[in-house]
Amino acid sequence: MTDPLPDSEAMPHEFDHEHSNVSGGWLRAATFGAMDGLVSNTSLIAGVGGAGVAAHTIVLSGVAGLVSGAFSMALGEYTSVATQNEQLEAEVRVERRAMKKHPEAELAELVDMFTNMGMSRDTATAAANEVHTDPERALNIHVTQELGLDPDEKPSPWVAAGSSFVMFSVGAIFPLIPYLLGFASLAAGLAVGGLGLLLAGALASRFTTQSVAQAALRQLVFGAIAIGATYAVGSIIGIGLPG
Repeated sequence: MTDPLPDSEAMPHEFDHEHSNVSGGWLRAATFGAMDGLVSNTSLIAGVGGAGVAAHTIVLSGVAGLVSGAFSMALGEYTSVATQNEQLEAEVRVERRAMKKHPEAELAELVDMFTNMGMSRDTATAAANEVHTDPERALNIHVTQELGLDPDEKPSPWVAAGSSFVMFSVGAIFPLIPYLLGFASLAAGLAVGGLGLLLAGALASRFTTQSVAQAALRQLVFGAIAIGATYAVGSIIGIGLPG
């Protein structure tokens, strides 16, 4: 069976594949949020449970960890992305001033960039001259080539914050599920948290070249280290707590 012919409106490479968003927007925030929610809240429950406290205290601690962690992650993501965008805008202003003050030097710089990309000197010079006929297009290309970021495709801090908030909450609620269903069992909470780590790792593998099994196992192992260490600390502290 022959491959379907490309759409006449599509670019030469767009009819048979597409790329994921790797610009650092919602996907990165959602992935970090889910992983952090799972690891931090399962570890929190393990630490509190390891101290030998009542199930009610474990649930209260877990809910507090979910709420505080979700807001912390959201505010952190918003600030991080907003700061990155502001820094990019500042660099755009610097480049704009340089192009106005030293147009010949900036043109020569772009020729060198194109040459380093593999163009011949003549082709690079012709391409740079054509680009510089449009100041805004030239500005974008200079910024993109020098910083590796496209000023027209800045990630949204609100989207990053929302993704992080929601996915942290989803991840953090996993170890609480048995308690919310009426099973006052720390082992069950840790088991469900471990299952969540496997699922999160497997889902993350869909956006990478890593196998599902490898990504899931890696996330479980990393999470287990944090959970085990927190449980050990809670157990040690719990020995000294008054009964």
